[in-house]
Amino acid sequence: MPTLAEIMVAPSPASVWILEQDCAESGLDAAAVRSAMLGRIRDMRSSIERGLKTDAPSITGMVGWNAKGLHDAPDLLGAPLLKRVQAYAMAVNEENARMGRIVAAPTAGSAGTIPGALIGVADHLKLSDEQLVMPMVLAAGIGQAISRQMFISGAAGGCQAEIGSSAAMAAAAVTELLGGNSRACVHAASLALMNTIGLVCDPVGGFVEVPCVSRNAFFAVHAVSAAQLALAGLESFIPPDEVVGAVAQVGRMMPLELRETAEGGLARTPTGLAVTARMERQ
Repeated sequence: MPTLAEIMVAPSPASVWILEQDCAESGLDAAAVRSAMLGRIRDMRSSIERGLKTDAPSITGMVGWNAKGLHDAPDLLGAPLLKRVQAYAMAVNEENARMGRIVAAPTAGSAGTIPGALIGVADHLKLSDEQLVMPMVLAAGIGQAISRQMFISGAAGGCQAEIGSSAAMAAAAVTELLGGNSRACVHAASLALMNTIGLVCDPVGGFVEVPCVSRNAFFAVHAVSAAQLALAGLESFIPPDEVVGAVAQVGRMMPLELRETAEGGLARTPTGLAVTARMERQ
């Protein structure tokens, strides 16, 4: 898989070029890849639908009602896209917390960002799942290019690596969905990633629930914001591959306590410690 710089100069739309590269590397048929991607999109949608219908608590009881609560609440801001994107993202991550079926994108902890942003925008604009296939191919290509240069897990590089990667993938996908060219898609990804730099991974009790569920809601919106900036012609001042390198460097500098060990941040608050003790007794 090429670098972000190579994707940036690919023929537009970038997703077609990424699909060709993937088929050449894997030997898979393009139609089969598109069919598999459509299946994943439908799995994402199923996770959203289940998550919005229930307020059943997670294993720990920390989450489970957030997505449905937001979805059912009045839209006091008059911002249906914002509300939809947030609710969709949390629905997926609460399904993950209930051990339901989700699509890791690229990880389980960041699984709500792409469906929240991409499917949320598509539903807002009344677009079909079939129209999301090639933007999802692009998202996969962006994710693979990032993973070749750095880690994508919170344990390896903090949440900046995990939610940052998913936000970058989602931003690129939304940009392509809305007609952005290859350069705009990559810069959307770069803008999303660079603005997560330094974010720690501090799950309470070590469970992918708090702050993970709400974090996906925030960064799904973050991805849509990055797409909007890129579509308006704004670009990352630091070249995209250098942004990835900077995130990787910060991840290596990050202390172990801030990398999914539940030994720092929110996990070490009095409430966080109380939850940990309760779950250990159970």
